[in-house]
Amino acid sequence: MTGIRSDDDVTALLSTPVDAEILSRLHRRLEQEAEQAELVDVAYTTIDSPLGKLLLAATPKGLVRVAYASEDHDRVLETLSRKLSPRILRVPKRLDVVARELDEYFAKHRRSFDVDLDLSLSRGFRQLVQTHLPEIGYGQTRSYRDMAELVGNPKAVRAVGTACATNPLPIVVPCHRVLRTDGTLGGYIGGREAKTALLNLEAAA
Repeated sequence: MTGIRSDDDVTALLSTPVDAEILSRLHRRLEQEAEQAELVDVAYTTIDSPLGKLLLAATPKGLVRVAYASEDHDRVLETLSRKLSPRILRVPKRLDVVARELDEYFAKHRRSFDVDLDLSLSRGFRQLVQTHLPEIGYGQTRSYRDMAELVGNPKAVRAVGTACATNPLPIVVPCHRVLRTDGTLGGYIGGREAKTALLNLEAAA
């Protein structure tokens, strides 16, 4: 009987390698059609950096997440789906400007970032602290106590530390420039090695 495949036929079909170029073209078409239909609430991509692969994600408001590989990118995407929207798609062109500015930063050609930010993954005091972090100049550092005083709550030193350690936009929002009051590194979402590398990069520029 024609038109009906046997189990062997189906197995052979499923095991047939799919050309990578065909998959790439299909994904580009999906990106284009989803963008045109305004179906993408969170666009993301990954880029290589001196600190390993970084995941970048943006909403229509702006850059919403920068994640180190140590955070597990799949887990980060699951969190974005849960907290922001399940309509997530890899759309590299939406992150082209961010990727370029990060490349310039790591090459010591850029000292601040000029991209729109979406701080909706933080709330309350944490968000308040994170809005003030870009005020710390390139190559400079401040203490948790300094930041607590800057946001008008001198007693909230520990809360400042938590706000910095949970910053969803590391590098771009420079929490690496904030140290403990005793001058030691303190927590960092990308780990101490990454924080040290960023401080050294800026100090050498």
